Amino acid sequence: MAIILSIETSTPICSVALHREGKILGEKSLDVPGVHSEKLMGMIDSLLHECQLSIEDVTAVAVSEGPGSYTGLRIGVSVAKGLAFGGDIPLIAISTLKALSYGASSQVEESGLIVAMLDARRMEVYREVFDHNLKSLEKLDSEIIDENSYSELLSSGKVYFVGDAVKKVSEVLVHPNAVFLDVSISADYVGVLAHQKFQKDEFADLAYFVPNYLKEFKALQSKKNPLLI
Repeated sequence: MAIILSIETSTPICSVALHREGKILGEKSLDVPGVHSEKLMGMIDSLLHECQLSIEDVTAVAVSEGPGSYTGLRIGVSVAKGLAFGGDIPLIAISTLKALSYGASSQVEESGLIVAMLDARRMEVYREVFDHNLKSLEKLDSEIIDENSYSELLSSGKVYFVGDAVKKVSEVLVHPNAVFLDVSISADYVGVLAHQKFQKDEFADLAYFVPNYLKEFKALQSKKNPLLI
């Protein structure tokens, strides 16, 4: 019976969740910027205690792979890799934007499209386009948003925008087919998608997995310790 611990730290929200066979057992979230390194392990310990489980009961560790905050992703992935390595259990990587889209999917018409987006800077966003079944239609990329963005998609039907960039995008993108959803990222969504991957044995390579920062960062990677990113 698969018990998956999921970690989401790609945004200012720090979130952890436990799932058994894809059903949520418990979740903890903290929306306070800059506290991921200080609070994450304590949140995991507290959640395990509340669910009457120990880390030895965990079958796999799932983590949001990005895009998102460089520091947040680095912290979350480091902890996830450490737990997976220490417990000799699989690591499962989940796209932040796909997890967001899953969180929004219950509010989306079957014919609608989902644009999951995270704030980059100014009017730039990280975005990916999905259909109602979470199939990627336009691959992950960064984009500068203006009043003409997504005009082709919007002309053909409802487009649902989700993520922490929605507020600034809604101020410049005005169209009757544009729907802006208030959905926050959550480790719960990561865990549901992770269970699907677990059933297919789709695991990350623990030694070589790194977050998807999308943009290049001038950061040195350790070639000696696979737990360092």
